[in-house]
Amino acid sequence: MLLAHLKPLELSALCYLGSGLGLTAWRAVARRPGTEAPLERRDLPYAAGFILAGGVLAPLLLFTGLDHTSSSSASMLLNFELVFTSLIAVLVFKGTGGGRFWLAAALITAGALALSWEGGAFAFGWGAALVLASSLMWGVDNNLTARVSIKDPVTLASLKGLAGGLINGALALYVYGSLPPLKWACAALALGLFSYGISLVLFILAMRGLGASRAGAFFGSYPFIGAALSVALLAEPVTGRLLFAGTLMLGAFLLLALERHGHYHRHEPLEHDHGHAHDDGHHGHDHGGAPEGRHSHPHRHDPAGHEHPHLPDAHHRHVH
Repeated sequence: MLLAHLKPLELSALCYLGSGLGLTAWRAVARRPGTEAPLERRDLPYAAGFILAGGVLAPLLLFTGLDHTSSSSASMLLNFELVFTSLIAVLVFKGTGGGRFWLAAALITAGALALSWEGGAFAFGWGAALVLASSLMWGVDNNLTARVSIKDPVTLASLKGLAGGLINGALALYVYGSLPPLKWACAALALGLFSYGISLVLFILAMRGLGASRAGAFFGSYPFIGAALSVALLAEPVTGRLLFAGTLMLGAFLLLALERHGHYHRHEPLEHDHGHAHDDGHHGHDHGGAPEGRHSHPHRHDPAGHEHPHLPDAHHRHVH
């Protein structure tokens, strides 16, 4: 809807700027000091990487691609973000894969190909290619964000929003030579705060407990919502291809969402700083007194071995 009144670069810039400005204002008003860990110098390369991949390149590719393909197909093709996130997590960062993961990836790939099948041939144009490229960039973004997800999520999300908004805004002003209409600019800022800013904060919190690939699987439900809304709000047709692809992708989502994993494992010595409480079974260090609720400080984990259900969070990135 907004692309009818705003150019792709303008919409990209305003969505991220709304995210950055809104979250920065929230931090100034409602932040509780001492509950989340600040960024350190060693975190900066990851932060710069996810800002470039997810805050600049991905939205630019997506909004440009949306101009050349239907909203429902684009929403479903964005499921490839799950595949790219998981592939990078397994192949680059040595995360856990397994048969369920590879089957889910195959189902999503088949669903995306089904969306491109028209009249007995694949109709894979520039629009679909750009949407897939944006999914790849968000896959890179998710994995880099996961490396620093134990740090303050509002800081991470506001940095990405401000950097992405300012860079894309400068590009938009250079390319178009004019400012967007105020009415539609305000609408895009509001959209960005909720759909980019608050959404990203919740996603970072999810990655703490699930790891990048599994959090991506749960987050993979949003293209189904996007496709349903495109039918309801934009009067786009419900086609057999859309239903078939949606069924395949839903199966992939359920495969990963219902995964259970537990075994005896050892924790190597680890020292880091992140927000935590002392009721999770992994933070038994002494404070010289009982800590009150959630807090953040540098702390050490001594070697330990135990067995319990777990996922590849910040404390369970062991090899199998």
